[in-house]
Amino acid sequence: MTTHAPQVAQSVTLPTSLDEAVAALSAMPAAVPVAGGTDLMSSVNKGQLRPAGLVGLGKINEIRGWQYQDGHALLGAGLTHARMGRPDFAALIPALAAAARAAGPPTIRNAGTLGGNIATAAPTGDSLPVLAALEAELIVAGPGGARREVPVSHLLAGMERLRGGELIGYVRIPLLHAPQVYLKATGRTGPGRALASVALVLDPARRGVRCAVGAVAPMPLRPLEAERWISSLIDWDADRALAPEALHAFGDYVAAACIPDQAPDGSPQELPPAVQQLRRTVAVLARRALGRALA
Repeated sequence: MTTHAPQVAQSVTLPTSLDEAVAALSAMPAAVPVAGGTDLMSSVNKGQLRPAGLVGLGKINEIRGWQYQDGHALLGAGLTHARMGRPDFAALIPALAAAARAAGPPTIRNAGTLGGNIATAAPTGDSLPVLAALEAELIVAGPGGARREVPVSHLLAGMERLRGGELIGYVRIPLLHAPQVYLKATGRTGPGRALASVALVLDPARRGVRCAVGAVAPMPLRPLEAERWISSLIDWDADRALAPEALHAFGDYVAAACIPDQAPDGSPQELPPAVQQLRRTVAVLARRALGRALA
């Protein structure tokens, strides 16, 4: 316990465009960008972060909506969870809308943003497995009006990083026009942090199932072999029917891929009871998600 109040940022800048925000960050590298502030202020209040300055993104209207672009949805990084949870957005990207509605109580959903969820990259972030399953890409804004594209999965895995002065401007998501499901298990009733989550989308054009598991690792996990196996069993030209045995096996396949019971040297190992329960939870979520998508 301490009687010291968290240090307040020395300066606050409120740009009205993405390029102005990038310029402000370039001019003051120690500043921290802030949109909803749901994670940032928690860290400040706990004394874990003492920013030298803040660049507020709340007045940048260009990143607060979305538009259509060549069969994709271009989502502004400033979209709030509350906005993404509305019916019109749910008709566009159902799994992301479901994740947004599950992101927490109204105070969190009204403030928290899509870009903030990605930049914070908390393992329990609800939107992250959905973005991984949809194979979303980021449009990153840099100094001098520069723009570059980065797969979301690369940023979350640490294969790519934001460079000095860069900001996440937009998220580009393919419009699949097919069933999508997001499910999560929490430690209590109502919205809360996920113990495990599963996002599953059907991609009829590519005759594929894409699945991502969240909260069980530092980043969303894609069970690629399980995806390929179950995709090969679905009759894409008819009613996409699947035998109950295959549905059950898919859940087990996903769980085993994400929470293996083998040591690094390949030898079997006994999982602790809590991990075994988590593995069963992932299996149930994956099974239910696929069942709902094919229903």
